[in-house]
Amino acid sequence: MGANLISFRLASSKDANAVAAIHDAAWRSTYQGIIPHLHLERMIARRGPRWWQEQVERGANVTLLIFDGVPQGYATWGKARGTWPWEAGEIFELYVNPAFQGIGLGTRLFATVKDALKREGLKRLVVWALKDNETACAFYGGLGGSIVAATPERYGDVSLTRVAFAWGVNVKSSKA
Repeated sequence: MGANLISFRLASSKDANAVAAIHDAAWRSTYQGIIPHLHLERMIARRGPRWWQEQVERGANVTLLIFDGVPQGYATWGKARGTWPWEAGEIFELYVNPAFQGIGLGTRLFATVKDALKREGLKRLVVWALKDNETACAFYGGLGGSIVAATPERYGDVSLTRVAFAWGVNVKSSKA
């Protein structure tokens, strides 16, 4: 895979359709069978092109993974939400088009965003994932993340567990 085929850049409002399409495909592939169908459909429907355009126009950090000139992945990121015993950045979402998964592009997108957070002065990093999303948990664990917290999340009658992976923290002194 030639390096000139892969690049990263911040999204602009003109990328809203592409981000919405990646979001739709990745969420269907990732969460089907984990999140109840009706809840998943509602969550996907809320994140159409208009929603993504508004996010970018409001200044949200949305980094695109470009493969051969076409967006094939995205990550949203910023200062960590919630209360942590340390200041950290957070990758809120990281998704790659299912047709491009498993070839290292997600790892490169993760590294690109992690570097951007470091440039913002945020050397520690947090990423939340559903515990039942074994692929994501293996991905973040394989990148050196340690689980430091867990919290329930409801989808109608179904309760799932979200786990927080962290980098750059002493796990013994964290919230785990």
